[in-house]
Order: sequence, then C-alpha cells, then structure tokens
Amino acid sequence: MRTYHQLTDPDRSGLGDQIGAQRKRVAERLAAVRRIVAVMSGKGGVGKSYVTAHLARALARGGRGVGVLDADLNGPTIPGLLQVPHTAQPPAIGLDGVKCISMGHFLDEGAPLAFKGPAAESFVWRGAMEASALREFLGDVEWGSLDVLLLDLPPGMQRYSELCDILGNAPAVLTVTIPTPESRDAVRRAMRAAVEHGSELLGIVENMVGGELKGSAGDDLAAEFGTPVVARVPWHPTPETWNRLAAQL
Repeated sequence: MRTYHQLTDPDRSGLGDQIGAQRKRVAERLAAVRRIVAVMSGKGGVGKSYVTAHLARALARGGRGVGVLDADLNGPTIPGLLQVPHTAQPPAIGLDGVKCISMGHFLDEGAPLAFKGPAAESFVWRGAMEASALREFLGDVEWGSLDVLLLDLPPGMQRYSELCDILGNAPAVLTVTIPTPESRDAVRRAMRAAVEHGSELLGIVENMVGGELKGSAGDDLAAEFGTPVVARVPWHPTPETWNRLAAQL
C-alpha cells in the first residue's frame, strides 16, 4: 500500500488542499468560540456524557455561553440528558440554554447509525464517514458566540485523534474516571496519548465516588500526570457539585 507521498500528482487529487480547506472552514466556524474542551476517558461506562451535560448546565447557569458536541456517534445520549426534543433543529437548545448537536437528532428512536456503502468494504469507509460527520458537526453548525464548547467523546482514542486532525491542533482535555484500578489503567493510556498529542490536561473528574466502586484512580492519575482532581462526583450529586466543577474551568 502506497503512502500519500508516494502517489503521483494525478492520484493525489489535491488531497492536501482539501484538508487545508476543511480545517480553514472549521476554524472560521469556531472563531467565535473562546474555548474548546474535550471530555474524554478512554474507558466506557464512567459517565462522561453525564458529567459533560451537567457541567455544561452549571456553566450556563453561571452566565456563560455553552455548547455541547456529542461526538459519540454510535451511542448518542446528550439530547436525552439535556432534554432536547427529537425534532429540534441543530444546534438545538437544551436545559439552561445549552446548545447541542448530536447524531441523536438524525436517528429514529432506537435505530443504529448506518451509512450507505458497499457492505463488504464497510471496514474501509465507515471510519472515514464517521470522521466526516464529526467534521460537519464542527464546520457546518452555526454555533455562534460561545465561551465554551464541550466535546463529549466516546470510549477509546479514535475520535480524539480525528478531532486533532480536523482542528489542526490538540484541544484541552478534561478527563473522567471512576475510582477502580481497572478504570485507572484504561484512563492512563488515554491521558498519555493526549499528552503526546500536545493537549493541555485541565484536570480529572472522579465520578461515582462513595458507593460500591472502590479504588484511588483519581489520586493515582493526578500524581502521575501532575494534574489536579477538580471534582469528586458522588452517586447522588447536587447542583452545588457541578457548580464547584464549573468554577474550575
């Protein structure tokens, strides 16, 4: 398989120019967004979307313009958490005035995400289609003026890597973990990748604290990466829990 630099000029089809034009379009659309923060973990089931939605609401209640991009294309949950009507036109307005865009706006209830293409070759083009959808969410949605745009990332690092490519630089990262050592080990790998890409680590949110999940993942990761635990979210958080987290950003 040839690399891009091994292709002849006719084969390249101006790919470099296309990528540059796409990045420019995204940059122009996001020019009025003061800060972009990726909420990530690398581990499923730790409550990233829950943290993202409630943090967004707390920021909005504090008078800031906030948007949420639900980058979990295959398991979108942000519309439900922000109580956005299914028929709302993006960017939809959710609880406390938070703007949001999600693949959930375009799927029938309970329907899986399905792109059209040759079924036998879906492993080739599906990733490209998902990256294209993310690029459209960033570059085609009229976000307007925002203080913060939160990006709710799915488990794993693929969407984070795509995001870095689309933006042309690595966004700041807020990391979510649960207390267990299993979560710590998965989140460690994600944080290491974020550091290697050049992301600023804003801090760690340790979720589901004080219940049956035992461990010291938040403190362990904070010590390893030299970044603070900015919130410990109990099983039954209060609005004040989220207000304290919002004050950290």
